[in-house]
Amino acid sequence: MNILLVEDQQGMLYSLKQCLEENEFQVEVANNGSDGLELGLNQIYSAILMDVIMPGLTGIEVCSTLRNQGITTPILLFSALDTVEDKVYGLEAGADDYLTKPFDLNELLARLRALIRRKSLEYTRKNTLTLEDLVLDFDSRTATRNQLPLELTKKEFRLLEYFVQNEGKILSKNEIAEKVWDVDFNTGTNIVEVYVNYLRNKLDKGFDKKFIQTKFGMGYIFNPK
Repeated sequence: MNILLVEDQQGMLYSLKQCLEENEFQVEVANNGSDGLELGLNQIYSAILMDVIMPGLTGIEVCSTLRNQGITTPILLFSALDTVEDKVYGLEAGADDYLTKPFDLNELLARLRALIRRKSLEYTRKNTLTLEDLVLDFDSRTATRNQLPLELTKKEFRLLEYFVQNEGKILSKNEIAEKVWDVDFNTGTNIVEVYVNYLRNKLDKGFDKKFIQTKFGMGYIFNPK
């Protein structure tokens, strides 16, 4: 599970990162709110752990902006601010949980796992997703457009699923290769272009609305706003 950890105090950052990695989490870090916001908007994480008090953008501001942009990643805020009003303010900004300092690392891990489980169950219950005339069925791993089956292979469905999860974002070939194929992108291969082509031919061919668009020199964008 991939965790984004946003904390400006280096000692705290190192301790939390070490604890998470020892418990088999993959951890990406940001030292300030601005970097945390950029990562949260452009990468997929199982959860985000974030301090409230930081220079520049606070954890509250980052949380609120992520939610306003439609990011539903579970967010756990932690802070020395421990009044009821502080907690309510954080939760109303869109946080899923709020932990006050000092906290026990075992409690942090338990709350983190609970948030991830809850999100996983919520995602599982949403067996279908409808986007205009496109419908994805996550149980059968099938898709239709305008009620016509798309006849996707497993890898094509996974590619479409990743595009849908990142609707409106520019995705580089490297990101797509890493998330869909679980490999580092090799500039000597055109596997991403080939499969995007396959998917386009089944998804967009014959329709006026094209869901997948190329951003030259940058990658692809799905259903741009």
